[in-house]
Amino acid sequence: MSSSSRVRVGTLVPLTEGNSGSPNGSVRTIPIFEGSNVVGRNHLVVVDKRVSRKHLSLHASADGSIEVVVEGPNPAVVRSEGQRRKVCAQEKAKIAHDDVLELIPGAYFVKYVNVGDNHKSSMGSSDLKKGKRHIEEDSVVVKRNRQIMEDEALARSLQESFAEGSATISGLDCDQILSPLDPSGSSERNREQIHSLGPLKDVLSLTFRLMHVQGLPAWTNTSSVSIRDVIQGEVLLAVLSNYMVDIEWLLTECPSLRKVPHVLVIHGEDGGSLEFLKKVKPANWILHKPPLPISFGTHHSKAMLLVYPKGIRVVVHTANLIHVDWNNKTQGLWMQDFPWKDAKYVNKNVSFENDLVDYLSAIKWPMFRINLPVVGDVNINATFFRNFDYNSSSVRLIGSVPGYHVGPNIKKWGHMKLRSVLEECVFEQQFCKSPLIYQFSSLGSLDEKWMTEFACSLSAGKSDNGSPLGIGKPLIVWPTVEDVRASIEGYAAGSCIPSPQKNVEKDFLRKYWARWKADHVGRCRAMPHIKTFARYNGQNIAKAAWGALQKNNSQLMIRSYELGVLFLPQTLMSVSQFSCTAKNHSNLDNLAVGDRIKTKLVTLCWEGNEEKEPSTEIVRLPVPYQLPPQPYGTEDVPWCWDRRYTKKDVYGSVWPRHG
Repeated sequence: MSSSSRVRVGTLVPLTEGNSGSPNGSVRTIPIFEGSNVVGRNHLVVVDKRVSRKHLSLHASADGSIEVVVEGPNPAVVRSEGQRRKVCAQEKAKIAHDDVLELIPGAYFVKYVNVGDNHKSSMGSSDLKKGKRHIEEDSVVVKRNRQIMEDEALARSLQESFAEGSATISGLDCDQILSPLDPSGSSERNREQIHSLGPLKDVLSLTFRLMHVQGLPAWTNTSSVSIRDVIQGEVLLAVLSNYMVDIEWLLTECPSLRKVPHVLVIHGEDGGSLEFLKKVKPANWILHKPPLPISFGTHHSKAMLLVYPKGIRVVVHTANLIHVDWNNKTQGLWMQDFPWKDAKYVNKNVSFENDLVDYLSAIKWPMFRINLPVVGDVNINATFFRNFDYNSSSVRLIGSVPGYHVGPNIKKWGHMKLRSVLEECVFEQQFCKSPLIYQFSSLGSLDEKWMTEFACSLSAGKSDNGSPLGIGKPLIVWPTVEDVRASIEGYAAGSCIPSPQKNVEKDFLRKYWARWKADHVGRCRAMPHIKTFARYNGQNIAKAAWGALQKNNSQLMIRSYELGVLFLPQTLMSVSQFSCTAKNHSNLDNLAVGDRIKTKLVTLCWEGNEEKEPSTEIVRLPVPYQLPPQPYGTEDVPWCWDRRYTKKDVYGSVWPRHG
């Protein structure tokens, strides 16, 4: 019997931190119908193997009373009339209106709300649907309002800190592409370390993480990472690539960097900022700004290469190395560890390795020589990074370097590199002509020609029946003025969405605008500095300073350095859980070398049945915005940073702050 023809007796409503202690995950609103119901892992927006797919069965009576049976091996907790009762496997319990369930003791809290007899007895099918919708809307409104109050209370206490931060970033030229504080301002958060959760799908999804945002409810940061989670352990050599670098903050946040014998900082700073960098950097740090052959170009690539005794950690991320970027905004990173190459494979290269070395060669840093305990005296140049085994890489690197690229090089960089990789890929037929999403934090001077050009690149590839996928219709996810005004930073957040009115308010762009909606990861009020591009169908994902073609498509012009990663649903030969900083574990003991593993990329909101796809590993990626995106309404206005806004933000300020 479909849910549309069943009688709804109530709802399990997820509780926020203030109501339930410290939930370490998020639960979706769950409708409860008369008769049998199942609650389990698919109702979470984070993967937690302690919660079974059929974790609880609930039998709801017509009067709204419910009998709960724990079907999974782990216990649950029922909180009723001030009492807290643990319910173990196969045990039963009764719940009534306003009772609270802990799906795991101390985690994943939901409250049972009874619809009431008057809502069931006289409802027709249309009334039932309306009632169902209103209940869901009411619960969402209550949840969001409560979260806003919590966030604003903390935001107000951080006003001085944010105001100081906004002054620091007021001149920022951002990327063109792909917990209370102590008196010193350091975050007293729980720093969840990256570690193996067990299943293969978790290993893959853990390579793409959202960054910790201070001032949000605890559940929003369950699987997020801080910079200390990334830079840890015995680092022998660190290459830190970025645009803005605050060395004093970096050393305070990651004091272990002081012990790293060799640090190379590749940056985009100049003028007074560069002089200050030279003044405060430790003596053993080397600064390098890559050459910029084209006017108005910048070095924007945000990446880290951390060499350890056991291997290398490669990180590609979206945050400048400054406090506000790692604490106050929606950011993301991809991170994976790789071992040193075995001697017999020293001349064996894979695509990831070639792409990395090609990109590093273009940066042209001054070669230096160091002594590493593992390999002795070595030259640190691009070729050095061929010493690691990247065979298990879960992504492809897509780099951009400035210049006028012609001939074979036209497909080496930017969106033409993306196109050339996708042209070799095969996708399910469901992605034929499926929509595209562009989500970024800086908008250049776009025109329809470039939009079509880029859509052709992102739409490249064939379906599994051999036909081209076809060009998808794009939408641009971009914060509105109201999103920025009500954010945890107020208007200051707009400093990192640095696009002027002349670029944003072009008539042809109106049909592309879509709302920044991130309820599922609790980041509606943390403005995005992350950049993501995707092709999707429902909650299924096909693929996650691109340059511009010139001279009748014979030349690709790129102004700036960029570095991104491309996730693909693919068939992998092997997947490694190798770690440079922890004891290695493997869940692939039953997988013979050469076995093929088919992966399927989905969002956190995917509600499919994994059991129907037993030969496929479902990989949940924390895409930070909700799919499908919601187009702008008539009252929505896209943010641009050179307009004046007089409606006061959460700090009582207008924009611009001065003048």
